[in-house]
Amino acid sequence: MAEILSVATQEFANKGLAGARIDEIAAATRTSKRMIYYYFGSKESLYVAVLESAYSRMRKIEADLHLNDLEPEDALRRLVEFTYDHHQSNEVFIRLVMSENVLRGAYLSQSKDIQKLNGSALQTIQALYARGVKKGVFKKNLTPLEIHSAISALSFFNVSNQHTFGLIFKGKSPQGKAQTLRKAQVVDMMVSYVCA
Repeated sequence: MAEILSVATQEFANKGLAGARIDEIAAATRTSKRMIYYYFGSKESLYVAVLESAYSRMRKIEADLHLNDLEPEDALRRLVEFTYDHHQSNEVFIRLVMSENVLRGAYLSQSKDIQKLNGSALQTIQALYARGVKKGVFKKNLTPLEIHSAISALSFFNVSNQHTFGLIFKGKSPQGKAQTLRKAQVVDMMVSYVCA
C-alpha cells in the first residue's frame, strides 16, 4: 500500500484528480487496477488517502522538532525554518494542496481524519505562543490560526508561484524561480510579527 500511495502522490500532484489515471498507477506499482480498487474503493478515495498521507507526514516531522525544549523565540524560528524547508523540498505537497484548493476542498472535506491530523499544528503553535506571551516575548492578542496562516503563506509562495513569477519577472530571480523570499527573510518577518 505504501508504494501505491507514493506513486499515486506523484500522479495526482502532476496531473490533478481529473488527469490522474489508475491504470498508470497500477502499471508503475506492478499491481492491478482491481487491487487498487480493492484497497481504496475508488480513484477519489485514493486521492483522499494521498492527501491524508501528505499532511500526516508533515505533522509527524513537525512533532519531532522538540519545540518545547527551546526558548519561545528560538522555537518560533525553528518552526518557521522547518515549514520553509519542508515546502521548498516538497513541491509535490504544494501541488496537491493547490489542486485541492482548485477543487474547493471537496475531497479533503470527505476525510474523517484531516481535522485530527492538522489540529496538532494549531496545538503546537498555541503551546509555543502561550509560553512566549507568559515570558513577555510575544505580543498579546494573536491567535494560533493567524500565526499558522502567516507562516504558511510566506513559506508557500516561493513554491506555488515559482513558474508564473519566474516568467513574469524573468531575469530578476535566480533560476527563473520566485525565490524572492529567502528563509532568513521569512523567519525575520515572522519574528517581527509575533515578538513584542
